[in-house]
This record gives sequence, C-alpha cells and structure tokens, in this order.
Amino acid sequence: MTKNRKQTLILITTFVILTLACGFNVSTANITEAYLTANSDGSGETTVFSSSQNFYCIVKVANAPDDTTLKAVWTAVDVAGVDPNHVIDEASIVTGDQSIFTFDLQIDSLWPSGSYRVDIYMNDSLDQSLEFSVN
Repeated sequence: MTKNRKQTLILITTFVILTLACGFNVSTANITEAYLTANSDGSGETTVFSSSQNFYCIVKVANAPDDTTLKAVWTAVDVAGVDPNHVIDEASIVTGDQSIFTFDLQIDSLWPSGSYRVDIYMNDSLDQSLEFSVN
C-alpha cells in the first residue's frame, strides 16, 4: 500500500470513529411558520404593537421528536432608556406531541416605544428572528 493510501485510510477511519464517538443527532424537526400577534388565540398577525398590548409569538413545527426544545429570546433592540440589544426574557418549551406553540411576553405597565426582536431557537440553534416595533 502506498503512503498516500495509508494516510487516506487513517484519515477516513479517524473521521468515522470521531463521528460515532460524538453521537450527534440529526433531526428532521423544522419550524414551518412563526409569526407575532397581539392576540392570545394566535389571530391577527402583526409586527406593530401599541404600548399596552402583550406580545405573542406563534411557532408551528413539523417532524419534531418529543424531546425537541424550542426557545424564544425577547430582546429590546433600540428602545429609549434601555441598553441596546437588552434581553428582556426567555422561555423554553419541550415539544412533546404538539405542533403549535405560543410564547408570550407581558408587562404590567406600558411598553416603551422602539424596536424589538424575538429569536426562536430549535435545539439550541437559532432558527428565526422576528423583528417588531411598539409605537
């Protein structure tokens, strides 16, 4: 066997062993739709809220095993009186046998005007970012 073939064989064998040792998981889970609304029932998609409305993020998933984790991270991007890109809150849900999930963000007073964002993660990987504003 030539030196190049031996090196190639060793490289391929090492790659296979490392791949098996890592035990990575390939999932077919995916987010089919994500949108924002001011209504808890998921109706009335919007990206502009009034200062007195709650924020709801509706996330629809497909092919998600029971242990799939969704996470929403709510951020004040450019809001007066708040540091830029300040994380307001975050929440996680394990999918189970559901396909539609609702994340919400509520406040007891009024939301300050400005631009906001919710980042949606699936199994710790950023999948989507939805930008919205409060006027």
